[in-house]
Amino acid sequence: MRRDKILVTGANGQLGKCLKDASANFKMYNFLFADKATLDISKDHTVQTFFEQHQPQYLINCAAYTAVDKAETEQELAYAINEKGVQHLSKACKKHHTKMLHISTDYVFEGNGTKPYTPDDVINPQGVYGKSKASGEQVLLEENIPAVIVRTSWVYSEYGHNFFKTMCRLGAEKESLTVVNDQIGCPTYAGDLAYVLLEIIRLKKDWSTPAIFHYSNCGQISWYNFASKIMELGNHSCTIHPIPTVDYPTPAKRPAYSLLSAEKIAKSFGLSVPWWADSLGKCWKKYKINYDS
Repeated sequence: MRRDKILVTGANGQLGKCLKDASANFKMYNFLFADKATLDISKDHTVQTFFEQHQPQYLINCAAYTAVDKAETEQELAYAINEKGVQHLSKACKKHHTKMLHISTDYVFEGNGTKPYTPDDVINPQGVYGKSKASGEQVLLEENIPAVIVRTSWVYSEYGHNFFKTMCRLGAEKESLTVVNDQIGCPTYAGDLAYVLLEIIRLKKDWSTPAIFHYSNCGQISWYNFASKIMELGNHSCTIHPIPTVDYPTPAKRPAYSLLSAEKIAKSFGLSVPWWADSLGKCWKKYKINYDS
């Protein structure tokens, strides 16, 4: 029996690598992992040729421009990947009847909320990164292809460059650090997100029209809380001092509140959403194995 093929773009990113790990538990599929060198989604001809050659049944698009601050001065590049790239992929998916899962972000929201954002809430991105990701979402909604858009937040893992790994490194090097305590949200372990994405495919629900879901781990914390827990797990003596965002200016404005409600995705697919600290513990164990080896 022919196994459906799942194409994963952005395969060298942290989510791409976690999908590669998770694929070992989904042997009913053939996986094709493509990095930027193999498949540059900003180039339409490259995308169309790649799809003609491989003709995947499913696409998980992890390819994205995610440098939030740099995006303020690299606007053209951000849109070339986050909007035009999605346009190229959606065009290929439509032609080859490929179902698409696309990763988006909490940065599409203004960040002035007081309760968890649902997929139906009005978006109002404040920076170039968020605006370019919102444009990518709009492309999929207008193209009306079979697509699942999953917005997520504060993604970290044992791979790549992220807040978790930065805190692990600085915790071992520094006596003290300052971390903002007035930006509220919830971390998402990329390993959990990878499993959810593959479960969505496995469950074969109806995706005749585009649908938006939110996924992050359970809980509500600040970056300060997150950093403090990382120091505790690593048994670091580094002291974390809380500071307000106003004392840590950045080129791009961060959402003050970007908690996402995962209720819709949990109910729609029968998924349980792990508590953030439990997932951080899982990540720490995997990181420690790599770090110690």
